[in-house]
Amino acid sequence: MNAGAKQPTGATRPRSEARLARRTKSLPAKKGSSKKGPARKTGPKLGELDQVMENAADYAEWRGAAEAHDELTGAREWRNEAETHDYDWRLLKTRTELLRRLRRKGDISRLIFYLHEELHGNLGNMANPALYGPAKTGTKTLITAYLDEVVETLGELYGLDESALSAKRKLRFFRQAAHSFGRSALVLSGGATLGLFHLGVIKALWSEGLLPTVLSGSSAGSIVASIVATHDDRDLPGIFAPGYVNIEAWRDFGLDSFFEGRGLGNIDKLRSAINRNVPKLTFEEGFESTGRVVNVSVSPADSNQFPRLLNFHNAPNVFVRRAALASCALPGLFPPVTLQAKNFEGRTVAYMPKSSWQDGSLKMDVPKTHIARMHNVNHFIVSQTNPHVLPFLSDRHPDSSLLFLLELIKSTARVNVEHILDRLRQHTDSPALSLMLDKAHAVATQTYSGDITIVPSRQTGNILQTFADPTPKQVANFVADGERATWPLIERIRNTTRISRVFERCLRRLDPANRAPVPD
Repeated sequence: MNAGAKQPTGATRPRSEARLARRTKSLPAKKGSSKKGPARKTGPKLGELDQVMENAADYAEWRGAAEAHDELTGAREWRNEAETHDYDWRLLKTRTELLRRLRRKGDISRLIFYLHEELHGNLGNMANPALYGPAKTGTKTLITAYLDEVVETLGELYGLDESALSAKRKLRFFRQAAHSFGRSALVLSGGATLGLFHLGVIKALWSEGLLPTVLSGSSAGSIVASIVATHDDRDLPGIFAPGYVNIEAWRDFGLDSFFEGRGLGNIDKLRSAINRNVPKLTFEEGFESTGRVVNVSVSPADSNQFPRLLNFHNAPNVFVRRAALASCALPGLFPPVTLQAKNFEGRTVAYMPKSSWQDGSLKMDVPKTHIARMHNVNHFIVSQTNPHVLPFLSDRHPDSSLLFLLELIKSTARVNVEHILDRLRQHTDSPALSLMLDKAHAVATQTYSGDITIVPSRQTGNILQTFADPTPKQVANFVADGERATWPLIERIRNTTRISRVFERCLRRLDPANRAPVPD
């Protein structure tokens, strides 16, 4: 078994290539490029390819047009030139040659030593976003060659028989190296109806075999994460159909319910919608049935509790669907929610009956610290749809010369907001106002992005759609936009998660204590 073999994808490349051929003619490659980056060229051919990418039916078609685009602009030549100041290419070249030499010699002990000692997800700054800006279909060939060599080496170590490498030593190496290397998580933000965008992100990642095992969601993101984490791979394609996810929670706005303390929305309709989409499983049951880890963030309704990130480690018997309901309980729209769990006898009971919980985005929209601590995650892919956050995020790679200035502006604004809210909290005697300011402070000072951040197009991020029940057509549009926003980042995600995915597949087969199902 080659543990590093590419997983089958859902895309059908031949049909996509045929579509591309119909939409644009064969394109000549542009010869020559600068070591500072590809020599860009404009013209009708590039415009045609841009249109194909914008309207592509699947990733294979998008990638075909993107590769042709890179041929025209000289980006292919840029990829083949190892030298650039954006990463330590000499270090990667040396490490690649060393691993190749030791592997060919069959020097198992030294291979294990060097992999355990020096394997790193951002070795020589190879995960630098600037390395994925010039070309649309990947990065430097040297980086790909290094990853190829690591994956090939891990696959060979995994496949060694007992006489060459004892099972005990093999398991110890893979456990320790995987723990040291870390893994990735997909975090889905809040955003009400705009959160359906997350479905497209998940579809794009899953179709390419790149969906992380660890998922986290807050507010609307908790619904999508809960749906995915409670359906196995056989059922997963069905959730992307426009009619599957049906969230009807906004139609019954009413001032009467608001003044009665029940919020503007209808909590019963929201509960019913979530229950239709999420099976009645506890966090532990969901993990054992699918092998996926779902995390749901919830915020306390009172000042004597702290935000929680619920998962099968710390809340194994809590029902996932109820946690998602609590995570969606935005103050003013829906009342706080009491969690439910399965007791020792298997009956449904209140979990922490004296505590109630509300929208997870208020305190932990992107709970990186909690996820890192509980699941050994050090790489975060964030799908962000919060309307108040989107204006400050971009799906484009900023010019390196502007990056420092942009970060300075954002950090200065954040510090000023934090200072103002702190002063207001210190000078108020009203408990209600103090609680409101505390929530505003949490919203304003959170981190909303990840190592890789995926955001909707401006068309999808229409504020008027945020609190409206989506039609099947709108759901399809959200899914399509999520896919198209993810496709330009696929190769970057593939590279940055490649080694951790190999570790995970190997450990699922080597570790008898691992309860997660082994994928085919």
